[in-house]
Amino acid sequence: MIRLLLGALAYWPRRAWRCLTEDGWKAAVCRVLGIAVAFGIGGLLFIALGLPSIAANQPHWPVTRVFLEMVMTHTVRMRTLGKNVPPLDEPALVLKGAGHYATGCAPCHGAPGQPRSLIARQMLPTPPLLEKDVQNLDPAAMFWIVKHGLKYTAMPAWPAPKREDEVWAMVAFLKQLPELDPVEYRRLAYGDATPEAGIGRDGAFLSTLAMPPQTTLDNCARCHGDDGLGRGTGAFPKLAGQREAYLYASLQAFARGERHSGVMQPIAAGLSDAQMRALARHYASLANTGIGPVVGAAKLRTVADPAAIARGRTIATDGIGERRIPACRHCHGPGAVARNSVYPDLAGQYADYLALQLELFQQGHRGGTAYAPIMHITAATLSADEIDALAAYYASAPSQPPAAP
Repeated sequence: MIRLLLGALAYWPRRAWRCLTEDGWKAAVCRVLGIAVAFGIGGLLFIALGLPSIAANQPHWPVTRVFLEMVMTHTVRMRTLGKNVPPLDEPALVLKGAGHYATGCAPCHGAPGQPRSLIARQMLPTPPLLEKDVQNLDPAAMFWIVKHGLKYTAMPAWPAPKREDEVWAMVAFLKQLPELDPVEYRRLAYGDATPEAGIGRDGAFLSTLAMPPQTTLDNCARCHGDDGLGRGTGAFPKLAGQREAYLYASLQAFARGERHSGVMQPIAAGLSDAQMRALARHYASLANTGIGPVVGAAKLRTVADPAAIARGRTIATDGIGERRIPACRHCHGPGAVARNSVYPDLAGQYADYLALQLELFQQGHRGGTAYAPIMHITAATLSADEIDALAAYYASAPSQPPAAP
C-alpha cells in the first residue's frame, strides 16, 4: 500500500510536467488549466492569509477604480436604453423630490450650503457631491440608480420600488440641484422652516409624544406645512382637518410597508404608536382652509373646466351603474352620511394628489389599510378623463370643518 502511494505521488508530478512541456493541443489546454489552477490556489492563499485590504481608509488601486467606474457606467447605460423620460419641469415634482433629498440624501451627498457629513466622507467609494457631479448623468441613468441603488457603494435601492412616480420626483429635483443656491435649496427642502429652528406654536396636541414634540412636527411640516395644507402645490396632500382615524391608520400602514412610499415609509417606521396618535390628533384638529385647490399645470385646465367638475360630481354622487362603479360620496363625502372612520375625506384635497392616488390604485401600486382592495377594484375601470373629473370635483368641493380636539 505504501509502495502504491509513493508511486502515485511520483507519477502525477511527472505527468503534469510532461503535459506542460510537450507540444500539441492537449499540452496547450493543459498549460491553460495549469495556469488557472495556479492563480486559483494563489488567490485562495492570498485571501486565507488576510493579505487583501478591505479597509475603507485604503483607497482602491487606480486600475480597480477605473474598472469599477467603467462597469457601473456601461451597465447603467445598457439598462436604460430606450427608457421613456416623463416631463420633469413640473414645480410640484421638484418640490416633492426636494422634501426627501434633505433627509434621505443630503447627509451623504451634500447640498448647497451643506457639506457632506464627516462619516460619509470616510466611505469607500466616497459618495459624490451631487450638486456638481450629477450633471454627468442623464435623467434615465439617474432614475435607474435612484430606483435600484448600487452594490458595494452603500447607495440603497428605493424603499418602495412600485412608486416610480416618487423616483421621477427625485430625478426632477436632481436636475435642478446644480442651479440652486443655499437660499433657494432651503426654500424648496424646508419651506418656511429651517433645519436649525423649530416651527409651529405651542404643540399642545402633541403632549403625549415620547420625544420633544416640536422635533417631530418640524419633520412633518417640511412637506405638509405648519398649517397642514401641503405647501400649496399638490406635491403633498393636505392633512389639516382630515379624519384622525384615517391619519393614524395611514401612518401605521406606511410603517408596516403596506402602503408604498419611499418617502413616508422610513419616516413612519421611526415613530412610536403614541407619536402616530398624537400627530393624527394634531392634524385632524387643524382647519382645511387658507388656500384653494392649487395644482400643477397639467391639471389647471381640467380643474377650471365646469363640465369636468360636473361630470366628477355625477360620478361621486351617483356612481356609474352599468360599470358597477359605486358612488364615491358614500365613503368619502361630502355630506353627513355615516361613514367608516378610516375612510378619508376628499373634499378640498389637491386635484393632482387625488388623480395620482387613483392611478396608483389602478396599477395596484398603492396599499394602505385593510380596505385598500375596495379601491383597487373601484379604480380599475375608471378612464383617465373620469379620474381627472373626479379629482377636479373633489378639489373644488368645500372642505369639512375640523374635528374637535
